[in-house]
Amino acid sequence: MQNLDDVLKKFKLTKDEYENILKILGREPNELELGIFSSMWSEHCSYKSSKKYLNGFPTKAPWVIQGPGENAGVIDIGDGMAAVFKMESHNHPSFIEPYQGAATGVGGILRDVFTMGARPVANMNSLRFGNITNSDKTSKYQRYLVRGVVAGIGDYGNCMGVPTIGGETSFDESYNGNILVNAFTLGLAKSDEIFYGRAEGIGNPVIYVGSKTGRDGLGGAVMASDSFSEENKSLRPTVQVGDPFAEKLLLEACLELFKKDYIVGIQDMGAAGLTSSSFEMAGRSGSGMIMHLDRVPAREEGMEPYEFMLSESQERMLICAKKGYEDRVLEIFKRWDLDAEVIGEVTDSGNMELFWHGDKVADIPVLPVGEEAPIYDRPTKKPEYLDKIASVSIDDFKKVDNKRAFEKLFSSVEVVDKSWIYEQYDSTVQTNSIKLPGSLDASCIRIKESGKALAMSSDCNPRYNYIDPKGGAAAAVMESGRNVAMSGARPKAITDCLNYGNPENPEVMWQFAQGCYGIKEACAKLNTPVVSGNVSLYNETEGEGVFPTPSIAMVGINDDANRVLPSSFQKVGASLYLVGETRSEFGGSLYLKELFGKVAGKLPQIDYDKELALWELVIEANKEGILNCAKDVNVGGIAIALAKMSCLSSKGVEAKIELEESRDIFSESFSRAIVEVNDEKRFEELASKLGLKVQKIGKVTEDGFKCNEISADLLAMKNTYFGKFQEIVEQDI
Repeated sequence: MQNLDDVLKKFKLTKDEYENILKILGREPNELELGIFSSMWSEHCSYKSSKKYLNGFPTKAPWVIQGPGENAGVIDIGDGMAAVFKMESHNHPSFIEPYQGAATGVGGILRDVFTMGARPVANMNSLRFGNITNSDKTSKYQRYLVRGVVAGIGDYGNCMGVPTIGGETSFDESYNGNILVNAFTLGLAKSDEIFYGRAEGIGNPVIYVGSKTGRDGLGGAVMASDSFSEENKSLRPTVQVGDPFAEKLLLEACLELFKKDYIVGIQDMGAAGLTSSSFEMAGRSGSGMIMHLDRVPAREEGMEPYEFMLSESQERMLICAKKGYEDRVLEIFKRWDLDAEVIGEVTDSGNMELFWHGDKVADIPVLPVGEEAPIYDRPTKKPEYLDKIASVSIDDFKKVDNKRAFEKLFSSVEVVDKSWIYEQYDSTVQTNSIKLPGSLDASCIRIKESGKALAMSSDCNPRYNYIDPKGGAAAAVMESGRNVAMSGARPKAITDCLNYGNPENPEVMWQFAQGCYGIKEACAKLNTPVVSGNVSLYNETEGEGVFPTPSIAMVGINDDANRVLPSSFQKVGASLYLVGETRSEFGGSLYLKELFGKVAGKLPQIDYDKELALWELVIEANKEGILNCAKDVNVGGIAIALAKMSCLSSKGVEAKIELEESRDIFSESFSRAIVEVNDEKRFEELASKLGLKVQKIGKVTEDGFKCNEISADLLAMKNTYFGKFQEIVEQDI
């Protein structure tokens, strides 16, 4: 091939990868075939840098119906029903074009879920932005990104009629060059009516359904597998454009189809579009496939085979139907005003054979594209910064008056309520939402068919992951599980979205490996298997990578939807208890960041047995009806947790906590919670039986905030808590 170096650069392939392509084909590839290999072997599709470390994740349990490897994970939730869920990233597109990038991220994860036969019933998101508080160019641009991303998420989810019931948003300078947009969807299905992405049965028709194919999103998978630089900063053509109204029609048409016995398998056209969907469906069954690309519905004039195969136009599916039923499948989609065409059939050749007006334009063995995709064992090296920051202690800094520290932490964008964001999302559509955005800890929905509830929470503290990539990832699993348990639900399984920098940097690869070890350890100890997930690498601009950010979304089950625990005060005069041990642990804390501008120190101590005991205490005490509310203690420590509970409930608190150091009221020790108790004797018995330390710290009052030596006016606190974020994010409008 002439100008091989230029060709390989264009397709982002290495010489070794090209040699393997020659071996697989037994000849030189044409441009279409190179484009297919380039996409399928991109980081985004092949997981070539991460696969080594993902192997060994705990993925099995009696309640797991489907683990990683399909469009979404599935768990049994009893009563013949299943929860189908997954989280995915749309980071690169959202940084380039925030509205469409975020919107199509929501659309893609919705399709992953309803492709499995489930009706989506809840969305969440995990968002990371850079500094938004300053008046400089960077902060101004970050505020623009916040507004665009939130509008995109809100508009798409709202048009689809799926409630966005929770999530998290955090800010750090490490995201100035790369924001993170992780979208989560959960759907419900009958446990014996799950659909899979397979194409099998010789002669069975392959049907394209949904919107027409255009040129938008061309090369999106490859773009998402590279860092940002001056060279590639103009990438808008690689961002897809979404149409939520078309997706709503596609959802309803698919759910109607699933009630019939017409199909063998179905696959969403996500990253790499028709390429990934066709190769994955055939690959799972060891089949071959013929596709006639001139039959694919086109939105633009003069499109070529390359564009049809690699476009990432949205709202499209690929279906393998049963032979003889194709007309019935087409009829359903056309009734919903969607394009639907038979474009090929399943063969026993083992090859993907692509035709254009009768001419064969590509012929690629299917299995090698997946099975011989490169798996790299990239060099790893412990980052040098870790030894420097590990020795940093809270005692290295001048003591700060607790009242001043409280005011600084409480007004932080990390702490204040994000109602400006979640009020743009419809959180009550479908009328199943019980615990809504902003209500603290997990969000919950009612399962009308069974009277149970599902709780879900998305969590990750990037500061913890920066100072200890393994422990920080484990802490994210613990935190998401703890939030679910605080609602009275038993944590059952996670989906993850592993966001890291450039894997070609040995220090980043080390962070990633350690993060995977932390997730494996935590999920095994806490009995919460991984059922689905996503890896997003190359979150880097001009050599500056993001903090390691393994976002974890935990799903749990509460047997009684009428016993969902709130996380804010309920009854004036009720007793408050602190569960768990508070040590002077400030590594990666908000206290160090806000007061001294440092992300440093040692991670708080991890104790999985204590974590499980805390979950058990809250779940069992809730079943017995002896708790009014429960809230975990995390960012900002006890003082900030109590302040949030106070603002949300419009009730006061009088609390006196016994601590070794007065500033430990801001410590971020793990495995702790504040609970409002209505039967002190029984609660203390349960805690003692589980080996947990509990301390009665005070009571709920009508007004005012008193926590050790800190006192504050509740109305002023509420003004800050509910008003500060809007004031910051809208300052340029």
